[in-house]
Amino acid sequence: MQSIRTLLLTAAGIAFTLMAFVFTASLGLALAGIISVLMIASALSARFLPKPVRARANRETSRPAREPRIWNDGRGTIIDL
Repeated sequence: MQSIRTLLLTAAGIAFTLMAFVFTASLGLALAGIISVLMIASALSARFLPKPVRARANRETSRPAREPRIWNDGRGTIIDL
């Protein structure tokens, strides 16, 4: 009777340990799947964001000032700045 009880308790312990292992492994796979989907979605959404535009200095202000053109067309003086 004692050996049968020991055998049944050992089998139950092994079965419980195996079920716990399968449960933990399935949770780990589910978590890895969720994280991989989130990482892929993050990478794809970063592609569709607008690209930053680099600021540049106005090239006309960095050059020396141009001389204004002044002429008279007969009807008045024209000043082109």
